Amino acid sequence: MSTEQLPNDLREVLARLAVRNAMRTEATLQADVRQLLLSGDFNLGDQDLSVDLETQVGDGRRIDVEVGCTVIEVKKDLRGAAVLTAATKQLAGYVAERVQQTGQQYVGILTDGVDWRAYHLRDQALSEVAKFTHKATRGLDLLFWLEGVLATQTHITPTPPEIRKRLGADSSSHQLDKAALAALYDEYGELPTVKFKRGLWARLLRTAFGAQFHDKDELFIEHTLLVNSAEIIAHLVMDVDVTTLQPATILLGHRFDRARLYGVVESDFFDWVIEVPGGESFVKALSRRLSRFDWSDVEHDVLKVLYESIISTDTRRKLGEYYTPDWLAERVVSENVIDPLNQRVLDPSCGSGTFLFHAARRYLHAADSAGMSLREALRGLTDHVVGIDLHPVAVALARVTYLLAIGRERLLGDRGTIHVPVYLGDSVQWQQRVDLLSEGHLTIKTGTAGQVYENELRFPEELLAGARSFDDLVNSLADAASNPNRPMHSVPSLTPLLNRLAIPERYRPQIVENFRILCALVDNNENHIWSYYIRNQARPMWLSRAENRANVLVGNPPWVSYRKMSQDLQSTFKEMSQDRGLWQGGKVASHQDLSSLFIARAVQQYLTEGGTFAFVVPNAVLDRPYFSGFREGRYEDPGEPVTVAFTGSWDLRRLRPHFFPRGSGVVMGRRNGSDSPVPLPRATERWTGSIPPGLNTWSAVSEHISRTPAELAIAGEGLIDSPYRSKFENGATIYPRKLFFVDTPEGEDSLGLGGGRTAVRSSPVTMGQDGYWKQHAPLEGVVETEFIQQVMLSECVLPYRLLPPRKAVLPLEGRTILHGEHPHMDRYPDLADWWRGAEAAWEARPQATAMTLVERLNFFKGLTNQLPGTTLRVVYVKSGTYVSAALIESPDLIIETSLYWGTVHSREEGMYLCAILNTPALTELVRPLMSYGKDERHVDKYVWELPIPLFDSQNPVHARLAELGSAEAERVAAMELDESKAFTRLRPLVRKELSLSPHAMELDLIVSELLD
Repeated sequence: MSTEQLPNDLREVLARLAVRNAMRTEATLQADVRQLLLSGDFNLGDQDLSVDLETQVGDGRRIDVEVGCTVIEVKKDLRGAAVLTAATKQLAGYVAERVQQTGQQYVGILTDGVDWRAYHLRDQALSEVAKFTHKATRGLDLLFWLEGVLATQTHITPTPPEIRKRLGADSSSHQLDKAALAALYDEYGELPTVKFKRGLWARLLRTAFGAQFHDKDELFIEHTLLVNSAEIIAHLVMDVDVTTLQPATILLGHRFDRARLYGVVESDFFDWVIEVPGGESFVKALSRRLSRFDWSDVEHDVLKVLYESIISTDTRRKLGEYYTPDWLAERVVSENVIDPLNQRVLDPSCGSGTFLFHAARRYLHAADSAGMSLREALRGLTDHVVGIDLHPVAVALARVTYLLAIGRERLLGDRGTIHVPVYLGDSVQWQQRVDLLSEGHLTIKTGTAGQVYENELRFPEELLAGARSFDDLVNSLADAASNPNRPMHSVPSLTPLLNRLAIPERYRPQIVENFRILCALVDNNENHIWSYYIRNQARPMWLSRAENRANVLVGNPPWVSYRKMSQDLQSTFKEMSQDRGLWQGGKVASHQDLSSLFIARAVQQYLTEGGTFAFVVPNAVLDRPYFSGFREGRYEDPGEPVTVAFTGSWDLRRLRPHFFPRGSGVVMGRRNGSDSPVPLPRATERWTGSIPPGLNTWSAVSEHISRTPAELAIAGEGLIDSPYRSKFENGATIYPRKLFFVDTPEGEDSLGLGGGRTAVRSSPVTMGQDGYWKQHAPLEGVVETEFIQQVMLSECVLPYRLLPPRKAVLPLEGRTILHGEHPHMDRYPDLADWWRGAEAAWEARPQATAMTLVERLNFFKGLTNQLPGTTLRVVYVKSGTYVSAALIESPDLIIETSLYWGTVHSREEGMYLCAILNTPALTELVRPLMSYGKDERHVDKYVWELPIPLFDSQNPVHARLAELGSAEAERVAAMELDESKAFTRLRPLVRKELSLSPHAMELDLIVSELLD
């Protein structure tokens, strides 16, 4: 709906509010605000949800507008600082009074019709948490903003757009809830119980992600909000009126325990909220907001939408979290889970539970078709569809998604006891631990960061075989240890409990010792989470036993490239990859990705021999050289060698729009019992099409997708390489650019600088690519003019034409690169000052490596290999959807790493290569070899996997190409281009001109025939 589609009376009110009118009184403005609330579809007007004007507070004070738990103060104009300050103070008094009277969490709003500000009360003062500026054309947006504050609508369908709009990070709902939670944490974060749970949370994520995990209060607060939300939604799925429950009952899952629905909501890292003053009011307010939605019949994983709407893209990218579209997960499951009633399906990186949702639905459909009773079907489901994830938030969301998959109707039927099988665990096992299950026992250390205990909890492995009975045992021990009637430092008898659970006599001494340790933890205020922690560590290890492994693995493993990992994680990743034959060194090392190691480890630990797998992966897994070890299918693991037989792949990179930040694919195979692996076939299934927004099911999406047989062009494995491959190399890595690239301002020094010296400062046009160097202060000074070099970057190259080069300070003395300790450096005092300042900045960077600035500058000899420069060189851009190449006819230009370059013997040879490289036919031929992001990119040396022959002036075809290339170069040179414009605007202009050339068709035909 648009603003124009709103009822006339509502549009008129919105129009009046959007204009500050000096003739308007506060009374008329109050009346308009009230009319807006009553006619704006906020579910108001009943006796319980009335909109009141001028309600009494006491002492003669009156609230302008009051509705539910919201107080609104109206002013004619809030633009003056004094007016705003006075109004805020006045509103604070009203909100504080209502909080004291009701014990509820109240929200305050200040408005003059145009300016709308929402406030949270903290320490008797208001803190602004959300703001909206109303315009007549944005009337609908104001309604959404207000509804998020009021939380009064009901029966909202939780579709992805509604979730993002009403609960996402930009919504007023989220901003208010996050502010309230942050205030609680700021005040009570140092309490022992809160610190303890936060410590376990941090330890778990640090184990998984190393320095990629940033232990920040804000992330812990966001995770708490997400998990608390998921736990409330779990109750709403079961049609429980959360507004009538005590907050502790909600977050500890008491109603689920009573209903024998275990493993859904339980004590975890994030229930600290109910242990601090004010936490109950927060949970009640959050429950009210989430109760607006109808969670009874959900057809897909909506909780991943909630997660992605709150956690920033940057944070998710660092942790490799890219959630799969429902329609793709649905198809992966339907084509790979062939016999759902007899196959155990495991997602070892289940995230919010998308694959689990569709695997569960598939199992239940098969159970219905087989005539199974509801009780039998649900018992079978929880044994056949299982999830693991290392992220505690993901686990909480996935458990609720599992309930959504079962559906309210089944859950309220004659179902028996259910244990939701979604566990917190490390599927990669970064520590490659064997100590958790050793000598017939599960061992859990009870120490946390800063508090290390010698005690260990040890459970006989035999007790783990029954998931339900083991969970009952652990829960009962934790409950008995936490019993408030147990005297401090006492350990009551466990005999009645052990008899009830039928624990064998030989195991009882160890169980009693575990109970003693749990009691000690309770007495030390560190009890609350151990039942959760023990059970989640136990089940993944139990599933890794050969007799318990899955028949099918599905999912989307974490995508974290090597260059984005922390140093510690890089070291472990490299070691584990080398052990399994997955590591590729050299220049491609930084492109390797965690996904391949994750799959190899998951197959090793969780897949039975003959079992199958299907994983969503970065498209590079299908055809990039740095995944060649993975595609071979033999992983020589030190503990248990693994071989797989790949059965096929789906190439999804040509679907639009991309549903991940980079192109994707799916690889499928089985765990091979023999010693002979079957490499990934070149034959693939290519998916193409454009998917309209808002489609979530396979039946809807499949109409827009074409699936055709195709061949993978495996980069680096071309049958006929061009002889030019060895003649071209990458340019110099002039990084960080802010320490090298400069402007040379003129006329700023009235005293002059003397001969041979130039004033320089870091160029804003060529700042470093990452956030640290963007924020770094620019360098400024004077250098000897001979050290200012002309540098060609990718942005300087158009098809057949060069734009002006950039200037950079490079410490080159002939073929020698000077550095701070070089004996010749002090011959050049100005350069020495500049260079030593640059070196100091380099050494002071965070996460510094041992590489010096000179080593970085001459990485892989990219600089010295160019010295001395040759007169004729062809350059082409490293990245881009289209290949762009030009001829350099100067020995003095330095070529940067965004370009590849090669020396040619004559201008004719240069024009021959430019004609081939700039022709659309060449781009189409090399496109399948190029790696994908959102589109094809990184031409690199893949162009030389095409059979481009060495130039032969006696060959008439070669000579004609050189002639045509020269003609096209003259055509482009004659174009009147504004070279101050960005290259991204100029290249399309040049390509359009070339497409109109009379030689365009002939060039395309010759190149196509030459390379066929």
